[in-house]
Amino acid sequence: IKTNDEELNRVLGGGLVPGSVILLGGEPGIGKSTLLLQVSLSLNTNVLYISGEESQQQIKLRADRMGLSGENCFVLSQTETQKIFQQIQKIKPDLLIVDSIQTLHSNHIESGAGSVSQIRATAGELIQFAKNTNTPVILVGHITKDGNIAGPKILEHMVDTVLQFEGDRNHIYRILRAQKNRFGATSEIGIYEMISQGLRQVTNPSEVLISEKEEALSGHAIAATVEGIRPLMIEVQALVSSAVYGTPQRSSTGFNAKRLNMLLAVLEKRAGFSLGSKDVFINITGGITIEDPALDMAVVAALLSSYHDIPILQKICFAAEIGLSGEIRPIAKAEIRIQEAEKLGFEQIVVSKFSKLGRTPKSIKIKAFSKVENLVDFLF
Repeated sequence: IKTNDEELNRVLGGGLVPGSVILLGGEPGIGKSTLLLQVSLSLNTNVLYISGEESQQQIKLRADRMGLSGENCFVLSQTETQKIFQQIQKIKPDLLIVDSIQTLHSNHIESGAGSVSQIRATAGELIQFAKNTNTPVILVGHITKDGNIAGPKILEHMVDTVLQFEGDRNHIYRILRAQKNRFGATSEIGIYEMISQGLRQVTNPSEVLISEKEEALSGHAIAATVEGIRPLMIEVQALVSSAVYGTPQRSSTGFNAKRLNMLLAVLEKRAGFSLGSKDVFINITGGITIEDPALDMAVVAALLSSYHDIPILQKICFAAEIGLSGEIRPIAKAEIRIQEAEKLGFEQIVVSKFSKLGRTPKSIKIKAFSKVENLVDFLF
């Protein structure tokens, strides 16, 4: 079943599979209820939205604020599963949304709502309903302080798909990731922007993640990364300055701190830069975290640019992994990255000499190097 939300369809592997059970977890206030209300109001089929946390008036107010209305969306404020199933039999919905599984309780079990036995029992009843009637069910899950979904781990085993809604309340961007998906890849991501009218889909994230600058500044480099099958151009910012307080600081936001230490050691040993007495700070713009090894070369380029205080040309981007001996290693899906860079108007892309490339693109030059030293000579 296709929803009107392309980002959600992509993360789910094409859309909602009939009879599937999806668990959506995330921090409080990140936008889980907003996302599901948008989806349920945009579908043309009968949707039963069960809210154990908000009254029907609150949900109506939110829908009015988002400017959405739907004839087919039925809202029920109820936490007792026996009464919920009575309503399900009356309405016979094509999609069931439960917000949230931790608020439900069954009369057959003594313990309070949110306890391990209640979550297991109520989720079991809903999963059985989904499989017997071939109706997709979306459950919202609260998360604990550690960031795991509250309740027993068995909950994540029982459902077909586990989605994590991530983001920082201080940033307007939200990322939807699949942690488990029986019907698609788990490497896909969906990106949303939180605005007063709800969540807006970000269809071209590269333009969002590259900041606009009036003049060229040192310490900035653009990396061509890939999340799933989706290419993203991401700006890496670096600051290298003399350590004032004795022990040099090493700090990174959105990039693995251990990997940063490794790259600094490679630059010191292979390229002859003495960074031992310098403070080093790395930041990935847009407040997102990327694990792609292809970020290595952009991080190194940004570090060297800040070290020399020389800006890198604005129309260059980087995509390669750097090994411990200073060699520049090839990365997967190089062609997708080059196509995205070409589409966004970049003039040069720096890759590994050992990358296997099929066609040669017309409007972008490919610079291929095998060692970090060659990269330093090329840039400065």
